[in-house]
Amino acid sequence: MTHAFRFQTVPTLIVEFGAARRLGALLRAQFPALERLCVVTDNFLHKSGLLDPALADLAAHGWNATVIDDVIADPPEHIVLEATARARSAGTEIVLGLGGGSSMDVAKLIAALAPQQQQQQQQQQQLSEMYGVNKVTVQRLPLVQMPTTAGTGSEVTAVSIVTVGEARKMGVVAPQLIADLAILDAELTLGLPVAATAATGIDAMVHAIEAYTSAHLKNPVSDMLAIKALELLSRNLLPACEDGNDRDAREAMLLGATFAGQAFANSPVAAVHALAYPIGGIYHVPHGLSNALVLPHVLRFNADSAADLYAELANVVVPGTTGSARDKTQALIENLERMIAETAIPARLRDVGIEREGLGRMASDAMLQTRLLVNNPRPVSEADALAIYNAAF
Repeated sequence: MTHAFRFQTVPTLIVEFGAARRLGALLRAQFPALERLCVVTDNFLHKSGLLDPALADLAAHGWNATVIDDVIADPPEHIVLEATARARSAGTEIVLGLGGGSSMDVAKLIAALAPQQQQQQQQQQQLSEMYGVNKVTVQRLPLVQMPTTAGTGSEVTAVSIVTVGEARKMGVVAPQLIADLAILDAELTLGLPVAATAATGIDAMVHAIEAYTSAHLKNPVSDMLAIKALELLSRNLLPACEDGNDRDAREAMLLGATFAGQAFANSPVAAVHALAYPIGGIYHVPHGLSNALVLPHVLRFNADSAADLYAELANVVVPGTTGSARDKTQALIENLERMIAETAIPARLRDVGIEREGLGRMASDAMLQTRLLVNNPRPVSEADALAIYNAAF
């Protein structure tokens, strides 16, 4: 018997190698009447020239593009608000997130915040009123997402993460943040450095694992996507790290990350993310790496409660594994640890500059992530979080 469930995702997904080179044409076909476009990206991508073919094709098809390139990782509120003001003053009609998860997250919020000046009769809504689940009350501008890493899945999720104050990560979660169109062009990910490939790829695997084992809203569509995502990601992560220009591996990673994003957008993530957020918030460790640092230790913590589901994932990641559910779970965890080790990204908290004295604060900060912790297959107390951090230290 299937329990009632709701599944929502991007209405249109275009997967095409080299799509960025004809981005203007693709957008013109879908949005024929619009012309003022806001491109949200980061300074490195803009300066690197990676986006030049896309920007040239936008111009060739009559798009008047304003490039906002001051997005940084774990974007703080002021970056979002300044970018929104610029988009507004340019009279933006459509927003394009072109970059990593942070650029796409900021693009979502600009699309929701920018149109409000033109709609005086409507209720105004501040960013501070949007934090939480289903708090967005306004209509957004048309939104297109185009990732340059195979990781966050932000191109297909309803979540935007913002750093509030010094170190606290807050989420805006609302169906309005789901894009109208997501475009996957693996050519944009060719040559992504090994460390970034590994961290973002493991982030995507975490999305699939946590979606498959979520205590709330787990459903057959998310399950199917999570399984396919893990198959693509686990088989192609190391080849993509070994040869940054392996087109087949890059395409598989990008598609896998999107499938994982669609899965966790509907069957939400849990303790790995809850414990990763303080690592990123306090120590500015990249999000994917933060996830990788705690992943094996959270899986061990959950093993008794989720062994049957982890065993099913082991059949995908470590095919041919035999034995009990516990044996398969153990094989899954060991395989993931070996994969992390082979990518040579840091594996211990102490390797990224975290000192033991900081673990207590991280554990108490992790407890604030109630939106995520409720989804974990096993309840997590502050003492549990501290024990997991100690194991990862």
